[in-house]
Amino acid sequence: MPQQVFITREIPAVGAQRLAAAGLAVRVNPLQRPLSPDELAAYVADCDGLIPMLAEKVDAVLLNKCPRLKAVANYAVGFNNIDLAECTRRGVGVSNTPGVLTNATAELAWALLFAAARQVVRGDNDLRAGLWDGWGPMHMLGASISGRTLGVVGAGRIGERFALMSRGFNMPVLYASRRPNPVLDRELSARRVPLEELLKEADFVSLHVPLTPETQRLIGARELAAMKPSAILINTARGAVVDEPALIEALAAGRIGGAGLDVYESEPHVPQELLGLKNVVLLPHVGSATVEAREAMAGMAAENIIEMLAGRRPPNALNPEVWAGPRTHVN
Repeated sequence: MPQQVFITREIPAVGAQRLAAAGLAVRVNPLQRPLSPDELAAYVADCDGLIPMLAEKVDAVLLNKCPRLKAVANYAVGFNNIDLAECTRRGVGVSNTPGVLTNATAELAWALLFAAARQVVRGDNDLRAGLWDGWGPMHMLGASISGRTLGVVGAGRIGERFALMSRGFNMPVLYASRRPNPVLDRELSARRVPLEELLKEADFVSLHVPLTPETQRLIGARELAAMKPSAILINTARGAVVDEPALIEALAAGRIGGAGLDVYESEPHVPQELLGLKNVVLLPHVGSATVEAREAMAGMAAENIIEMLAGRRPPNALNPEVWAGPRTHVN
């Protein structure tokens, strides 16, 4: 009997095709919605491999109900939905899809920056609603971008690519990260500064950090208060990196100029208070939503599963120690 792989949502066909070509039996969530923990466990109970989305938790509760599970290929770069330590203890391999969505996410951060700075969404809505009565010298004034200071929080793959895209706008670049980024230092003469300094000096602040205990609510009331009253905050990282109630308060009071958000603390829930604000642009977590990026993610997740179920270390292993010695599958 072939090994079984469950995919929690429909992904581009290349993923299932590669799995099938490797002799694996593929099943896809027929409901096409996020699964409850009990539903997920029922589907995965007799599976050897799993390709989950960020909405699905892979933790001790799930692993206890799925004794055959040996490989988890997260369809994302982030993996805060996975208890990596518990998977490692049980000999369950875990991988992610880094690199292939770098451009897509960096480009979307710029789309949000432009939309928020130049009131693109508000202008579109007003025009469609018949509220435009002609050109006026004081109508919908936005913020200039060229020559303004760009602050990048997190200088990994996506943060680096986002910063490099600023070159055509002649923007001084500041970045806050755990370690220096030689590429940004060399290509942009960027300055690595403490977060506090970045927040005080930047006209645009874009977040590109993973969600960890250290970055949870990294941007709270104190940090928002440190920003310029005209500054714009962009978040394409994880919703919980920002204290959402504090951000809502700062936007409503005009303590910062605006925001562009693609992620939220409790997705898919978006607070009603955010929906009512005109100085924020909201997108439904589409950072990697290009045909090219999603196809590449599907192919990469499939290759990771194929390697893990063959007993080999996958290209994007998150717990390589699983393959460091004799495998002991514990449940």
